[in-house]
Amino acid sequence: MSSELRKNSEEAQEAQLSTASQSGLKLETFYYDNKIVRSFAYATLFWGIIGMTAGLWAAFSIAFPQVNLGWAPTTFGRMRPVHTNAVIFAFVGNAIFCGVYYSLQRLVKARMWSDKLSQIHFWGWQLLILTGALSLWAGFTQGKEYAELEWPFDIAITVLWVIFGANMLGTILKRRVAHLYVAIWFYIGTWVAVAMLHIVNSISIPVSLMKSYSWYAGVQDALVQWWYGHNAVAFFLTTPFLGLMYYFVPKAANRPIYSYRWSIIHFWALIFIYIWAGPHHLLYTALPEWAQGLGTVFSIMLIAPSWGGMLNGLLTLRGAWDRVREDATLKFMVVALTCYGMATFEGPMLSLKSVNAVSHYTDWTIAHVHVGALGWNGFLAFAMLYWMLPRIFNTQLYSKKWANTHFWIGTLGIVFYVIPLYWAALTQSLMWKKFTPEGILQYQFMETVTTIQPMYVLRAVGGLLYLTGVVLMIVNLWKTIKSGKLVENEKAMAAPLPKKPEPEPNGHWHGWIEKRPVQLTIFSLIAVGIGGLVEMVPTFLVKSNIPTITEVKPYTPLELHGRNIYVREGCYTCHSQMIRPFRDEVARYGEYSKAGEFVYDHPFQWGSKRTGPDLARLGGKYPDSWHYNHMLDPTSMTSGSLMPAYPWLFTDRIDKSKTPAMIKAMKRLGVPYPAGYENSANKDIDTQAEKIKASLAKDKIKVSKNDEIVALIAYLQRLGTDIKKVKPADAAMQ
Repeated sequence: MSSELRKNSEEAQEAQLSTASQSGLKLETFYYDNKIVRSFAYATLFWGIIGMTAGLWAAFSIAFPQVNLGWAPTTFGRMRPVHTNAVIFAFVGNAIFCGVYYSLQRLVKARMWSDKLSQIHFWGWQLLILTGALSLWAGFTQGKEYAELEWPFDIAITVLWVIFGANMLGTILKRRVAHLYVAIWFYIGTWVAVAMLHIVNSISIPVSLMKSYSWYAGVQDALVQWWYGHNAVAFFLTTPFLGLMYYFVPKAANRPIYSYRWSIIHFWALIFIYIWAGPHHLLYTALPEWAQGLGTVFSIMLIAPSWGGMLNGLLTLRGAWDRVREDATLKFMVVALTCYGMATFEGPMLSLKSVNAVSHYTDWTIAHVHVGALGWNGFLAFAMLYWMLPRIFNTQLYSKKWANTHFWIGTLGIVFYVIPLYWAALTQSLMWKKFTPEGILQYQFMETVTTIQPMYVLRAVGGLLYLTGVVLMIVNLWKTIKSGKLVENEKAMAAPLPKKPEPEPNGHWHGWIEKRPVQLTIFSLIAVGIGGLVEMVPTFLVKSNIPTITEVKPYTPLELHGRNIYVREGCYTCHSQMIRPFRDEVARYGEYSKAGEFVYDHPFQWGSKRTGPDLARLGGKYPDSWHYNHMLDPTSMTSGSLMPAYPWLFTDRIDKSKTPAMIKAMKRLGVPYPAGYENSANKDIDTQAEKIKASLAKDKIKVSKNDEIVALIAYLQRLGTDIKKVKPADAAMQ
């Protein structure tokens, strides 16, 4: 095992250089680019503060509605996607690029292929993040979790991802080391998988510069979205960080990776199995049962490679446990790997239907995600920065004591964040499902909300602790940087790669592909593509998977405007539109949801968490005046509500000039509006709006027929009304 470990460590590459020098081979001098590493490191720290502050704001606003301020950009529905995008693509994304640009150059003994591409990638990514966040605050969103950015940003992401990939692959192709270390496999796998996921999920029909409709509808859109959403976690938050783990953990521990064989199994099993697991986010929904089953089976299978990778990292540290007490970098790595193991065990458990029936739509999912985000991504990024920045600035860390203090504050922050949410989740599920001896639901939905409010406060305190630790780290690193000087172009020497490298003695069977980056890229794409094809092709091509319901009709133009407003305000972040076939949900909300109900929903709005009740059967439940007053002041209709007010809906007007483009886009998506309907749709808007205006007037409420609140009321009153027209016998057949 020891020779195998040596072969796959960076120390082995240094030994090869020594051998080459002794053999008379000419060594080449070149320079690593540390400027691009510094740029991405600074961006990681900056966006970390921004993204976590947005998350803290969202956490307090859900506990105290007053924090929403009655201003559209500061409401939870808009702040939450800003938080998730800033943390995922800005903080974690910049950390990935920082680590890749640092480690890749050293692993292949070559400067990045193009300094210009590196700079375009850096500045393009920062501009994308800034403008994307501003667009989300302004309400421009596709309404798909982790993929909210509108179509121009999707194109920009694709271009920048290609630039990053070209620079990475170009660097690998001009390498001076024949063997591709395991970290590079994960970088390549990440690049091809994210490209595939992003392109497929982002296909949409533009309505205007900042508005589009998803190409997919209803059940199909849900499948594609969670195929993307689950694997965005897999291939943006997991595999690149595993690559960083395989580089930085051995470097920090000053030991080779524990098992080369485990790393091979870990890589190929993970990228093949992960892609199948997305449907476990849709258990008990209208998704076909066979797809749900596949998601569950492959989710359970994920435990083996995930834990193999975790143990590979932890066992690498086994000879450095005496240093863990003093070295904050190693502490962060230990907890990061532990959190990775916890999250990758919990995820498969949540895919079991019996567990999912309890966890889904509760705060359990939020707790689960943040074990990975705060512990795995956050702590490994912190460890990487603590280890790397002093080295590129040729200095020592300013304060090891501060770094250790950061570790304990951050760890306490995670504990205070997730434990109250697990507690809240169990409280939610137990209260939602509780019946009296007479067979009546024991608790109203709002009783659950008021019961768990203190737990939301504790969660926010945990977030504040975590953010405090990050601020302490930034001060520590700032003082570290001031004490040193950046080595912009770090000198290195290596022998050129022979045109026909001799086969290594006792070479492993996997060694063939480890020397062929193009073939490795192609095989990685095949491995990640199979699962998606198997799940999606039948769902799209086999008509019986999505039975139609004759009574379900397209949205009227006014309802379509109202739906756009619903999506814009991020209502899906707190409300679901999917009633599962459970006794308590049917008793609380009405008939369980059918696949055919959603054929005109571009995008789907099933949601993933119920801070508020499900809305799938809301239509006709309350009068128009109730919705008017509820949006103006939620507590006037529901005492104790945590929902913010939406005063701008009563002054802003719908833009009827966009109606023709909206109808044309829907027709292109297959929605059966009559020929030429886009030319007369606004007349139907006026007719329906006048009816709502008259209804509100009966309750002494005066509105303009073009007010946004009128369109939103039209949409809310439509929800679930089509299915109510279906006769029980017909529903059973469908």
